[in-house]
Amino acid sequence: MNGGRETLEGTRPRETFEPAGHNAAMLSRLSSGRSDVLLRLMRDRSALAGLIVVALLVTLALAAPVVAPHDPAVQQPAARLAAPSATFPLGTDNLGRCLLSRLLYGSRVSLAAALAASLLALGLGVGVGAVSGYVGGWVDAALMRVVDLILAFPLLVLALAITGFLGVGMKSVLIGIVSVWWASYARIVRALVLSMRERPFVEAARSIGAGHARIVTRHVLPNVVAPVIVLATLEIGGLILAVSGLNFLGLGVRPPTPEWGAMLNDGRPFLRSAPQLMIYPGLLMSLAVLGFNLLGDGLRDALDPRL
Repeated sequence: MNGGRETLEGTRPRETFEPAGHNAAMLSRLSSGRSDVLLRLMRDRSALAGLIVVALLVTLALAAPVVAPHDPAVQQPAARLAAPSATFPLGTDNLGRCLLSRLLYGSRVSLAAALAASLLALGLGVGVGAVSGYVGGWVDAALMRVVDLILAFPLLVLALAITGFLGVGMKSVLIGIVSVWWASYARIVRALVLSMRERPFVEAARSIGAGHARIVTRHVLPNVVAPVIVLATLEIGGLILAVSGLNFLGLGVRPPTPEWGAMLNDGRPFLRSAPQLMIYPGLLMSLAVLGFNLLGDGLRDALDPRL
């Protein structure tokens, strides 16, 4: 009996490492930023372009208080709809506010809200998907019926309904988006966990008495986190559009707080006379979505050497 136990324990590190080592190495490289992942990204021109775009937008958002030439909320009626100049590099809006300053400060709201919604939806989706896939039975059936119910509706429409019910404000926008966005993560994580729970290294861990929590956290999740992180990176672009869309409808920030979607709505009446009021925030939104999509594709390739 002891000999059998020694044999099983002796083979456990190999059983755990060989099937799980590939994805575990993916997660390690992602979190530590090791040179091999960076080299893979550097070789991928589209991924490198996406990384540069994302890094530039995040840097400008963080440095907005230093880079912005004016207070984004200060109105100067005498400079209403002014053309670009040394004082106002991108001109002003219909209330005489510096357009460049509002774009920079608006990026802080839009990007921060999208990233926060992504993290919250990811955490909730991974938790529900892991429990559903690993436990199975009636728990799996019940959780998946909830997921099916949410995914039966267009996500943005359902988020709009929840946000409208909760009232105006960025907190309501985040709750509305997270309340529906987690379902897609949960479905994917469940499928990945189902494919992992019967693997030999999981059976080996179970046979030596490892608890369910330890099996899930030490053996199952390390194998599913890497593809989920890639998915989350790709989903940030959709979340940026969702946040901006709800703000465009007036359900998010309150004036005079700048935000890309709200700026689009503010510039809508002046589309013919001052199209730049909608072109600039729309261009930044497009660049942000494109950057995260390219970065997500590059991460997928960099974190999977088989590709």
